[in-house]
Amino acid sequence: MYNRLLDALSPELYEKLAPQLVPVSLNLGKVLHLPGDVIQDLYFPINCLLSITITMENGDTAETGVIGNREVLGINAFMGGKETTQTEYVVQIAGDAVKIDAQFFREEFDRNLELRSVFLGCTQALIAQLSQTTACNSLHTLEQRFGRWLLEAQDRVESDEIYLTQRFLSEMLGVRRAGVTQAAQKLQDRGLITYQRRKIHICDRDGLQASACECFRVVQQEYDRLLGHKHDRQHSR
Repeated sequence: MYNRLLDALSPELYEKLAPQLVPVSLNLGKVLHLPGDVIQDLYFPINCLLSITITMENGDTAETGVIGNREVLGINAFMGGKETTQTEYVVQIAGDAVKIDAQFFREEFDRNLELRSVFLGCTQALIAQLSQTTACNSLHTLEQRFGRWLLEAQDRVESDEIYLTQRFLSEMLGVRRAGVTQAAQKLQDRGLITYQRRKIHICDRDGLQASACECFRVVQQEYDRLLGHKHDRQHSR
């Protein structure tokens, strides 16, 4: 497995960055960045899933973006903002990633046209994801949103088995745990998933996509349009 964004780089550019890419294993619930912190590293997930979350004054938490092997976490670092004021970055599904020093990457971003082109495309795709998620959370049912979220997770970790706690799911979807249980039970009754404590197995991807809203497909098409697969290397193992 590999990070698709790194795979979009030319072999020459990747070889230039490769000595600075540090493999890391990320545990569930690990906080990578807190609001107000200066971004020290950018993370390229391989088979893990990272969340961009916002916590309200009353302690309620909701996910505003999901980062997997299509993306990079920490775009503020090369967009002129070394720190964030609202968002927290947390590991949602444990796994492997590679990280790179934010200052080194920012310097390369400033002087390398190819790197800027790829990562500005990534930023545009992430904005599309955030915009679609905002609309989805307002207009679609919990069952549809749950299906969309599972598809996004499966697509980014490339596995039919997704390991998550009910508490984490409820926070990411912005609902009570009972709501997650009910939505999961409906999908299970239709043979689309099996739902056990801490583990969801996707049995019927096509059926799940049919039951979810159009948001997963819309965002996936935008990512493919902006980034695609320029190369076919698995250099992020």
